[in-house]
Amino acid sequence: MSATFLGMPGSFPKNAEKAVQNSQLRYNLRKATHTIRGRRASVVGELPDWQELRAAGKAIKDETLRHLDRYLLQLEEAVTEAGGHVHWARDAAEANRIVTDLVKATGETEVVKVKSMATQEIGLNEALAEHGIAAYETDLAELIVQLGDDFPSHILVPAIHRNRAEIREIFLDRMGDAPEGLTDEPAALTEAARLHLRERFLRSKVAVSGANFMVAETGTLVVLESEGNGRMCLSLPETLISVVGIEKLVPSWRDLEVFLQLLPRSSTGERMNPYTSTWTGSAEGQEFHLVLLDNGRTGVLADEVGRQALRCIRCSACLNVCPVYERAGGHAYGSVYPGPIGAILTPQLRGMGSDLDASLPYASSLCGACFEACPVAIDIPEVLVHLRAEAPHGAAERAGMRLAGWVFGDRARLAGVQRLASRLRKLVPKRLPGPLSAWTDTRDLPDIPEEPFRDWWEREERHGRP
Repeated sequence: MSATFLGMPGSFPKNAEKAVQNSQLRYNLRKATHTIRGRRASVVGELPDWQELRAAGKAIKDETLRHLDRYLLQLEEAVTEAGGHVHWARDAAEANRIVTDLVKATGETEVVKVKSMATQEIGLNEALAEHGIAAYETDLAELIVQLGDDFPSHILVPAIHRNRAEIREIFLDRMGDAPEGLTDEPAALTEAARLHLRERFLRSKVAVSGANFMVAETGTLVVLESEGNGRMCLSLPETLISVVGIEKLVPSWRDLEVFLQLLPRSSTGERMNPYTSTWTGSAEGQEFHLVLLDNGRTGVLADEVGRQALRCIRCSACLNVCPVYERAGGHAYGSVYPGPIGAILTPQLRGMGSDLDASLPYASSLCGACFEACPVAIDIPEVLVHLRAEAPHGAAERAGMRLAGWVFGDRARLAGVQRLASRLRKLVPKRLPGPLSAWTDTRDLPDIPEEPFRDWWEREERHGRP
């Protein structure tokens, strides 16, 4: 996986501490996430079989992951028979090399891009730039992020941390062909972006895309988007290169129908997606290349608990209900995958060798709202707890956990410690010393009662009062 976002080298708590000081950011996040959350609740409530659909999505994804090798080979065969070319990439470096070589072979020095978090994951834009190839994002929010030398902070709305006034300033400063007198009205900003992008669509010979789904039985790729830019990218260029994670498979068209109901409702709060594009192999003279990306996914698949993260359909529903994301924003996660899903997916893909990745499983209150919102029933709290056990722990913490295990492992020992704590309660400081101070830096130490509950209960029971 690509390096941590520039400017976010620390742990999640440090990044979040900085983010929560930005009142404008908190306002933007709260307004956007609550709006999307409300629309989603409305359209989900219209379906009496929503829980059955959710269970079906989970079952289809689990079936696919259990037999991923077979379905990938079926997909490769179908794409090849339809005139496409399939490439296998073990990691980011190999994927970037494949795409760079394909673009170089066309003789072009620029590409247009659409719908691909996978290319952000591997740092494709930067890799292409090293070889003199310019990559232009065409999604409106991604365009805002790119022009602002920024990073996406939301799966569905990458520029969620920007307001209209900020976007206007970015367009005037960086767009070049932005009209004079541009206002911050949404229609005006959208029209400026449309005119700017139209020229790129018409002249670009190469496009790079991702895909929301791949259908194994036919070799079909599917892109869902809301602006129509995807349709332009997929149809106009002479060469189309799609970089897709190997987990994006579904076995059949019948399975796809389930996700075409789940995804729009969970992501944009719509009953049906505005633009759903499908293509199979090479069409109308266009050369098509599919790059199947692993980049740590088979390692995730090997983890019996963690593998459920690969069910994710990138709807962002978990972000919109997460109290931690709402306050800290997406940049604090230091990854293209923010929010609760990022907290379990990123450390599995990248490993937990850095302070940031080791801290991500703790970027949650474990309230469970993400699990309830997930359309494919990923038990994110379960995976978070699982990854916390896998994360590196300091010597003091390990010693403390061993001591706690020894105390809680015996009823008599626990009762003795409780009585001792009650006697010494006035000596316990509000802020714990040394390595334990990290705990009381962010929460209050509970008051220790004058008497343990078990002693109170036994005394009251002797007097026949309970």
